[in-house]
Amino acid sequence: MTYDPKTFEPLRFHTATAAFRDGTDSPRDYLERCLETIEDREPIVRAWVLLNEEGARAQADASTERWRRGDPRSPIDGMPIGIKDLLETQDMPTQMGCAAFAGNFPRRDNAAVWALRQAGAVVLGKTVTTELGGPEPSPTTNPFDPRRTPGGSSSGSGAAVGARMVPATIATQTGGSLMRPASFNGVWGLKPSQGAINRGERQTASTTTHGVHAGSAEDMWLVAIAVASRAGGDPGRPALHGPAAPPPGRPPGTVAVIETEAWERLDPMSRSAFEQVVAQVEAAGVRVLRRTEDAVVERFERALVGATEIGSGILAWEHAWAFRDLAEARPDDFSDRVKRFFFDTAARLGPEGYEEALRDRAVLAAAYAALATRADAVVLPTSSGPAPIWTGDVPGEPPVRWPTGDPGFNFPSSLLGAPAVNVPLMAVGGMPFGLQVMGQPGTDARTVAIARWMGMDLEPVGV
Repeated sequence: MTYDPKTFEPLRFHTATAAFRDGTDSPRDYLERCLETIEDREPIVRAWVLLNEEGARAQADASTERWRRGDPRSPIDGMPIGIKDLLETQDMPTQMGCAAFAGNFPRRDNAAVWALRQAGAVVLGKTVTTELGGPEPSPTTNPFDPRRTPGGSSSGSGAAVGARMVPATIATQTGGSLMRPASFNGVWGLKPSQGAINRGERQTASTTTHGVHAGSAEDMWLVAIAVASRAGGDPGRPALHGPAAPPPGRPPGTVAVIETEAWERLDPMSRSAFEQVVAQVEAAGVRVLRRTEDAVVERFERALVGATEIGSGILAWEHAWAFRDLAEARPDDFSDRVKRFFFDTAARLGPEGYEEALRDRAVLAAAYAALATRADAVVLPTSSGPAPIWTGDVPGEPPVRWPTGDPGFNFPSSLLGAPAVNVPLMAVGGMPFGLQVMGQPGTDARTVAIARWMGMDLEPVGV
């Protein structure tokens, strides 16, 4: 299935609610159409760990009655939504893509899941994640080419939306787990400011955030604000703020083009597509700053050198402590890749190495803060090209580090705690390739507004 951003029609929910009000459609009928698509595409895409069809139908029926009475709980009342299987759900197991958690069923809702239920959303099922949200590939395939990865660790969340199974899913990111699948699967993705959406029990790493994959910018925002307005932010953190309706598109005055250390790994076709988008931004009257033209941008670029290793070390240290006891008790239930890149990396890093990584992160944050007076937003690719084909590790050699894709363009927003939006604006070789818009921490609504402008006013690019 070839992807073309000019013609691809994602599944939307916000456009269906008027028909819910006048009775020509209903949340139950909408759900049944989603289930038909899942039945058709799931055997190959494999985006779901499990579905709670009976429970979803009951939720959809209740929503249908609320819309019939003219009393929906929120704009997403009746929206079928998938939950990444790192987040607890009271009616479904939470197995984290890991053999050590097989059958794990805490019977409680993550804060975001609770908020979605309060908003009337239909919690349909659990989407596939990679093992503990780490680098081990999942069985999910890319909906546009089953030979290719959907990305990780929110593989099922991105693929379910890209395959038009549901209009939105909850995803998470620690390094690049939300943004890269958004790019690979041709969907909108919002990774909010650090702590802007209450993670509930998922307080395992300092860079982990909850976010949203969606077929449209409108549904993306409606889901995020519905959760944040009910569950708030992380302990000690302000929640995502902004209008109840999606922020209207707004062009920036100035943007900074950031290359990062992953720029040299960007293939020529993807670089060409990205530059065509940047040229359109400039032609629209937006001032574009680059490292060769601005000293502040250049200082930030220099600070970004090594960001992937810094972020990987912080992630490994913090995740290793979260799962250390279980890994020691049941070592055979963890993959060699997770052992190597979580536990072995953490052991090599040690407390001193971890603290050095935190100092490096602080330097990076200061360099990024200096950009606030220079640019309204930063633009960069969301991934190092379209989704790669994964053929497996080479026998007798160490496991490949990034089989679900290079996270080099994603670690900056995670380390900085900055909001980032994937705009599905490009295709390379018939596969999705995303544009990333990144703002300063706390500027989520403005960042979404700029991303919406780019998604609405710029011409999609295919190479």
